Amino acid sequence: MVRDHLGAAPVTRYVEPKPCDPDLNAHVAPHPCAYCPYRRDVPSGIWDASEYAKLPDYDRDTGDQPYVGFGCHRGDGRLCAGWLGHRRPMDLLAVRIGVIGGTLPEAITGYTTDVPLFHSGREAAEHGMAEVDAPGDDALEAARKITRVHRGRP
Repeated sequence: MVRDHLGAAPVTRYVEPKPCDPDLNAHVAPHPCAYCPYRRDVPSGIWDASEYAKLPDYDRDTGDQPYVGFGCHRGDGRLCAGWLGHRRPMDLLAVRIGVIGGTLPEAITGYTTDVPLFHSGREAAEHGMAEVDAPGDDALEAARKITRVHRGRP
């Protein structure tokens, strides 16, 4: 047994878990953002190749997926609504861990969206990567809008 510097037995310290915000909107937007890489209506080549490369990892069997959720590109601290809505949320390891660990509300397991999404991260990545080296005019305009928002300019 390890003892402290005074020779006393160590005291176990517990960390009180923070209560999970039950408001689903605190964890995920009601709909995928306008430039979500999972959306079928988003032009190819908006995001950097490294962003698209992350998506297929979430297609693995649940236990082999990343344990951290895919965050929204808005950078608001919420999960990506397209990532969450492209398949059953409980098939995503990060969602299971969040619900079991109390950092995500159980209601997140029922999340759905009517926005047309790719059925897999691989499909979304293939679409996004198709024009990543030579984005079209729509993709360039979308990237300009995203950049303005991230820089805080009108």
